[in-house]
Amino acid sequence: MTFSPDPRLRNALAPRSIAVIGATEDPNKVGGRPLHYLKRFGFSGAVYPINPRRKIIQGMQAYASLAELPETPDVAIVAVGQDAVPDVIEQCATRAIACVIVMSSGFGETGSAGVQRQTALVQHARRLGVRLVGPNAQGVANFQTGAVMNFSTMFMEIEPEDGPVAIISQSGAASVMPYAMLRERGVGVRYLIASGNDADASVCELALAAAVDPAIRVILLYIESLADPAMLAETARLAISRGAAVIALKAGRSVQGAKAAASHTGAMVNDDIVVDAFLERHGIWRAADVHGLINAVELYLALPPRLADSLVVMSHSGAVGVLCADAAETLNLPLTELAPAVVCSLADIMPSFATAQNPVDLTASLMTQSGMYAATLNTLATDPQADMFLIGVPVAGPGYDVQGMATDTATFAANTGKPAVVSAPQASVRQVFRSAGVPVYAHETDAINALHQWSRHGILMRQASARDQLEAAAASVLALPNRTSHFLSEDESLAVLAKADIPTVPYVLCRNADEALTAWRALGQDVVMKACSAHIPHKSEHGLVFIGLDSEQQIVDAWKQCTQRAAALQVPFDGVIVARRVSGRREFALGVRQDPAFGTVVMIGDGGKYVEALRDFVVLLHPFSQDDVIAKLNTLRIAPILAGVRGEAPIDLDTVAHTAVALARLAASHPRDITSIDLNPLIVGDTGSAGWAVDAVIERCKEQA
Repeated sequence: MTFSPDPRLRNALAPRSIAVIGATEDPNKVGGRPLHYLKRFGFSGAVYPINPRRKIIQGMQAYASLAELPETPDVAIVAVGQDAVPDVIEQCATRAIACVIVMSSGFGETGSAGVQRQTALVQHARRLGVRLVGPNAQGVANFQTGAVMNFSTMFMEIEPEDGPVAIISQSGAASVMPYAMLRERGVGVRYLIASGNDADASVCELALAAAVDPAIRVILLYIESLADPAMLAETARLAISRGAAVIALKAGRSVQGAKAAASHTGAMVNDDIVVDAFLERHGIWRAADVHGLINAVELYLALPPRLADSLVVMSHSGAVGVLCADAAETLNLPLTELAPAVVCSLADIMPSFATAQNPVDLTASLMTQSGMYAATLNTLATDPQADMFLIGVPVAGPGYDVQGMATDTATFAANTGKPAVVSAPQASVRQVFRSAGVPVYAHETDAINALHQWSRHGILMRQASARDQLEAAAASVLALPNRTSHFLSEDESLAVLAKADIPTVPYVLCRNADEALTAWRALGQDVVMKACSAHIPHKSEHGLVFIGLDSEQQIVDAWKQCTQRAAALQVPFDGVIVARRVSGRREFALGVRQDPAFGTVVMIGDGGKYVEALRDFVVLLHPFSQDDVIAKLNTLRIAPILAGVRGEAPIDLDTVAHTAVALARLAASHPRDITSIDLNPLIVGDTGSAGWAVDAVIERCKEQA
């Protein structure tokens, strides 16, 4: 499913005329600051202050009401008391104003009574065909056109400049913090949107409205509640299709953070693990904090992100080289092993006491041999494995040709198409490199983090584009058993899995002791016996699982105990499952659930009874491929064991991946029938061997049960 941005919101981002309802003379009040900004930043369209008590406001002709305006504005700013807002929205609808920025507070952010007022306001606006940004919105700013419909004081402190970045945030403070940090680095911002309570137009929908601007190359998001992930997915798809990047800071990762976000927005916070999977699925980089949100922006603007694996570090300080190598290793960012021919060429350029290896140490000779800098860079560029470059400039002063180094670095990056960043603690040195268009950082750790994010984000973006080609539901729809119970029995669950092309353990459902004996003989006399009932999803808790049965008498005794214990529970009893006892190298647990916001979610982890305690699992969102599953499994803590240790063969991850994809397709094909699937364990052996789903429970949707 694809979405197009609402033209009413697009007009709000680039209006030709603006009404300010509740306009005031004082530029330090909410109703006065947008008027001040519209004049200060050169908005060329018509501005209509609305205030029945004044003729002139901040030098502009004022109007008593919207009805007096000579034209219909594209957007209206509402800065009146909360009780007056519904009536103002109706006046806007009467005047055919299609989008309103509601700066007024006292709605969903204030508690249950405010939530009720907010719900009623949104319903009222939708009946009238008016889109709302807010309420409790700090506002919208377009620094290309000067349409700064925002009351933040930040733009009085830090002068705006147009640029290829859009910032969309649910929080006013979280919108201007990245703005200030980017402006201090000399990066321009085109759109800054603080959407407030997201009662109607969400931060995701507003991001889509900004993403259609072809000049936008980086979209920065601050999200507290992710109410419409499909809209965010479309934003990412559109951005990635033209090489732009989406970076999100999703608040509420911790328990306390989630509570704070919920109290701030009055909205439910989604399960954070699923949010991680969703962002990754759609090629969106998740930042850990505001610094991480903006840290790599200059690098993104210098070069669209792509896969890059090998790093070269060059400095005129051996210590800086070592520190960079250490930082890179912590992020699993390998340093390039330079080709022998390159090492030989470097040795001809550098002094004999310099280091012609990676990290490359030019030593203080750089001060007297300025040509060595460009010659070294150009030689390193010939190494086919070197695809990222970090240049440490720990000190520079008289004797160092900083301008020449900056020019050479910019030329090198332009000619090779490879990312090159600089770390320099001196602000004056950073300014020279920045003026040359080179991404520059005060600390080598920030520089390494930027390169890591840039390269890994490139992988996510490429994978997201590939997943968009996968069919959303390739499985045929299977007829589920007509049950009135909330769960299918194990027999019914395994039968459904088998029809969905999932390998299952050989078993027989037995109605009496004689059938159990026959099954025991047929299955090889090494079996597991389990009670079968849709009303007993967890049999081991009730002593209804029997192993180690090696005689006819033991089979009969197990049958009797099963029937007696099941009868004591006073639930319907289908019989006893006699299943072949299988063994393998590893047990896995797989779980599926339907998320109302994100769709079919699949969990895969180390199996057994400790899966919840150890929490060594991965999460994927349907659709995904077997390669996606294997890549995810390789991130588990047990990954080295899965690959085989001390001469062991690798575990058969292909079977795990096949099962995960088939489970996801099954659940996605029955979104109204299947609530969840619990498959634990899936037993697998060495690569190329068989695997078996040994136990499974399918939970049905309550309305279908």
